[in-house]
Amino acid sequence: MFAAGTDTSFITLDWAMTELLMNPRVMEKAQKEVRSIMGERRVVAESDLAQMEYMRAIIKETFRFHPPVPVFSRESMEDVVIEGYKISAKTRFYVNVWAIGRDPESWEDPNTFKPERFIGSDIDYKGKDFELIPFGAGRRGCPGIPFTIAVVELALAQLLHSFHWELPPGVTPKDLDLTDVFGISMHRREHLHVLAKPYFPSRLSTSK
Repeated sequence: MFAAGTDTSFITLDWAMTELLMNPRVMEKAQKEVRSIMGERRVVAESDLAQMEYMRAIIKETFRFHPPVPVFSRESMEDVVIEGYKISAKTRFYVNVWAIGRDPESWEDPNTFKPERFIGSDIDYKGKDFELIPFGAGRRGCPGIPFTIAVVELALAQLLHSFHWELPPGVTPKDLDLTDVFGISMHRREHLHVLAKPYFPSRLSTSK
């Protein structure tokens, strides 16, 4: 359970930062929101997160575009008919979360990273909206949703607040390798290398 919780949280943060670096407008808008809420305070508190609507939309869009667990399996408990297909009890089937998140029948412009699609939207990731199910749904849904969301929201908000982020000199968004490594969880094949410049001046003093 510990490995599952930490691995998927890391993957979500990695993809979120990758997309933000590829979309400077989104990065700037997110940082402006976070910093306007935080002011001169340096440490993000959990109570601040409810006000960060755009940042939370970024996380939802990351779940849609890059679900950390791309496929999960279920087994039918009884005979059932779905869309005219007869499915016998004890049938093992697989739900492709990655494909659902990029389905043009559910999402407008599905291959574009666009957090704005979730502003004013009631769609959530807790299993009731089947077009966005990064944690599964129903009784077999992931029990670690509160833990993951708390970790990801706090971490991303703090990263956005505390640093200016840039790609290394000579590297452009087109140079980033976005290849997925498929498995139980799905992460980027290549590590993300970035430059982090502190937003706040150092508290260290050179005076004696």
